[in-house]
Amino acid sequence: MHEFHLPEMTCGHCASKVNVTLKRVDPACEIQVDLPRRLVSVKSAEDREALVEALAEAGYPPL
Repeated sequence: MHEFHLPEMTCGHCASKVNVTLKRVDPACEIQVDLPRRLVSVKSAEDREALVEALAEAGYPPL
């Protein structure tokens, strides 16, 4: 399980874009979004760095 703090994820539209971005990297991943805390938990077989890179390219760089 990977957890990411995404300060740029501020609304439901952002959360949707994050979800789509992660599904493009790993269509089988499971995603949980905690919008008030700006946290995303991802259960994925993909390498963490691949997920970080995709999020950053989408405009949601994790801290």
